[in-house]
Amino acid sequence: MPAPQASPAGRILRFGVFEVDLAAGELRKSGVRIRLQEQPFQVLAVLLERAGNVVTREELRQKLWPADTFVDFDHSLNTAVNKLREALGDSATSPRYVETLARRGYRFLAEVERPELPRPPEGTQPAASPLPVKPEAIHPELDVPLPHRGLTRTLFGLIQVMYLTFYLVALFRLQEVDRIADTFLPGWGSFTIVAAVIVTGGVGIIVRCYLISAVAFDYLRLREKFERMFLLVLPLDQLWAVAPFLLTEKIGFGAAFAAAAGLLYIPFSERTLLRMAYAGGRIRQTSD
Repeated sequence: MPAPQASPAGRILRFGVFEVDLAAGELRKSGVRIRLQEQPFQVLAVLLERAGNVVTREELRQKLWPADTFVDFDHSLNTAVNKLREALGDSATSPRYVETLARRGYRFLAEVERPELPRPPEGTQPAASPLPVKPEAIHPELDVPLPHRGLTRTLFGLIQVMYLTFYLVALFRLQEVDRIADTFLPGWGSFTIVAAVIVTGGVGIIVRCYLISAVAFDYLRLREKFERMFLLVLPLDQLWAVAPFLLTEKIGFGAAFAAAAGLLYIPFSERTLLRMAYAGGRIRQTSD
């Protein structure tokens, strides 16, 4: 079965009751659009181009996941194929469209049709091709334009430096912290605050030094490590978010409240920055 030939302008492909618009990135069933994520659609596009032939897992990796993208390839590909089968109503045990060849790859089974494009009337000039538009990289998980990794890593590193500064200043000025705490929580209350500053500050210094060194050396598994540490980082950061209230005498209650509210959000922004810097999955390319 001859495979459809690629066209620089994109095209419509049909098989069974399905229609695929490669240019628009859409899958339709009997004219009704079916929601299909980017990676499963790209797998379908590659299989359609090689319909009837075996497409190896390595070929799919090279086409869909560039060499500089860090991702669990086997898991991502299996997930993409499963979602594709779900959209097509297909089955791995009795496939009608996507056949799995153990330890080799996949093959598209159905007949693929490519409708002929209408020819322009004789004597007319074909429309000029639009100027090429540089595609824009889209984050595979957040659906936002992919920022420069240097920017996101720098912002993440600055957050760690900020917290490290908090810890060091508080530990160097424990007497001042004790005095301020004693003004509104005398006795055991101020002692508890000072003890909490010492314990959490010591733990925080270790955590922040690790994160600063990891982002500085561009540790590729930093996102994974941070996700595991998040249950430790979150309560630590939430506790230190109340630190601005120790400065109420100097900055006022309103400013202290605003600073505390901003600090409460910081742990979640840290996680988002790492998701941007160390994106998993295939980076999409879009153009307006």
